[in-house]
Amino acid sequence: MSGSSLDGLDIVFVELEEKGGKWTHTILEADCIPYDEEWSGKLCNAPTLSAAAFVKLHADYGHLCGQMIQQFMEDKKLAFKVGLIASHGHTVFHVPGSHTVQIGDGAAIAAKTSLPVVSDLRALDVALGGQGAPIVPMGEKLLFADHSFFLNIGGIANISFNGQNSYDAFDVCPANRVLNMIAGHKGLAFDRDGALASQGRIQEKLLERLNAMAYYQQPFPKSLANEFGTDILYPLIKATAVLDEDRMATYVEHIAIQVAKSVESIYALRQPEPSNQQMMITGGGALNRYLVSRIANHLAPLGITVEVPDLQTVLYKEALIMAVLGVLRWREEETVLQSVTGASRASIGGALWMGSN
Repeated sequence: MSGSSLDGLDIVFVELEEKGGKWTHTILEADCIPYDEEWSGKLCNAPTLSAAAFVKLHADYGHLCGQMIQQFMEDKKLAFKVGLIASHGHTVFHVPGSHTVQIGDGAAIAAKTSLPVVSDLRALDVALGGQGAPIVPMGEKLLFADHSFFLNIGGIANISFNGQNSYDAFDVCPANRVLNMIAGHKGLAFDRDGALASQGRIQEKLLERLNAMAYYQQPFPKSLANEFGTDILYPLIKATAVLDEDRMATYVEHIAIQVAKSVESIYALRQPEPSNQQMMITGGGALNRYLVSRIANHLAPLGITVEVPDLQTVLYKEALIMAVLGVLRWREEETVLQSVTGASRASIGGALWMGSN
């Protein structure tokens, strides 16, 4: 799994077991292999490339992923233990209802590792008129059935709701990608523990402009492209003449408010559920203590408490779920929930590449 934060390639080695429809999992090894400066730049600039250069990047990045996976298997002594590789790839273009592109050629990964590879997990759902996102709810439903709400705070924050008679999920707002861009003003890769944000003051006018964006008024299912954060919200924040600490505090508050409003929209459609529910928060943003505290503050009046699970689940939940989707594809079972993406039907998503005869 490669996220929009561009920090590196998340890899997990996981054992999955299904008995009578109940799934269990064990993450045996996990790591984030960082990109060097050259590759971070290539991935960041991918949307600007010519068609020929883009296709070459797709192939080159696939070979890079294959090399990283091969090195991971060697370092962790996993020879002859891996049965299947599931690769999400790196999202470059995502236009809901039209097209979605995750680079990292699955054929190149299969060629490098000599193992079967499942890739292109979102494409069929988009072809069926769906948002193509989020795709993690199927894995959440199977692995964490005892939770009602899930919030993943990555480059984009997305929320899932496991109701008694429905399963809903959608993108909430840009998150770490924008926060990291603001932190870059201070020469920081990210705002550790929300230290900068906790020192700032919320700028109400800026907050109002952020919350007034049209996307937030749209009903779900819905999803976001990275450009909404980088090309629309961030320039607005940067153009506001305030301290970076204030920018950070304001954007953290924006995220927390939008999370609460997302819960309210789910409640409005599905009718209020019993109180005292828990929301599992994962992704890199779950390590931002100040951000989590502001989310908890806004959710408390709605009867929801927040839970940050063990570090391995926090950091690698999405990579774990890619493994689940890969296994479902291998078993020719549905990988995408129609109620989540709005597609014309549920689907068995993913291209399968056989790495050896």
